[in-house]
Amino acid sequence: MPEVIFTGEKGRLEGRYQPAKTRHAPIAIILHPHPQFGGTMNNPVVYNLYYQFVNRGFSTLRFNFRGVGRSQGAFDHGQGELADAAAALDWAQSINPDARACWIAGFSFGAWIGMQLLMRRPEVEGFISIAAPANLYDFSFLAPCPSSGLFVHGDKDAVVPFSAVTGLVEKLKTQKGIVIDQQTVPGANHFFDGKTEELMEVVGAYLDKRLPETAKKTSAA
Repeated sequence: MPEVIFTGEKGRLEGRYQPAKTRHAPIAIILHPHPQFGGTMNNPVVYNLYYQFVNRGFSTLRFNFRGVGRSQGAFDHGQGELADAAAALDWAQSINPDARACWIAGFSFGAWIGMQLLMRRPEVEGFISIAAPANLYDFSFLAPCPSSGLFVHGDKDAVVPFSAVTGLVEKLKTQKGIVIDQQTVPGANHFFDGKTEELMEVVGAYLDKRLPETAKKTSAA
């Protein structure tokens, strides 16, 4: 799990990057929760998301937004963090010029940033949004949502009501040409305390459904 430093809008950004073993492997970018509430790339959900993609043959990057850990800059209420995510994808693509596709996975605040990046980068073909804060941030920019993906929520989330995410998902499901999946982790709070394993089972099953060939290779390895 090599440590990497790449250049963002406000200076250096630190990350952890695992290259794939094949030239044409897809890229995955993992985005962490809110920087002002303890969110970092070492968050347990982010860490485990990272390995869901690594274990399926992706070139995978997780990183700290500006002002977190050794990443330079200061919190910018989302606009700067979106620029950081774009810089992360640019960096990953620069060292994987033959990558055939890209996925974005985000947790809470990171899910909001990830969905904005999805709208700006047509090469992103799939997303995972965990505990998407649909009651705290405006997701109306998803009009239309350009890619299929998965929303996962805990039914005991006291930060983001389940109904807020369901309302967002129902709107997206009316769009043609994409498939939006929604899954619930019973008993899980916003942080998936004690429920990370169950969350990863949901994510892994979705990835295996979307990536049948990758899954077969992984299981045969």
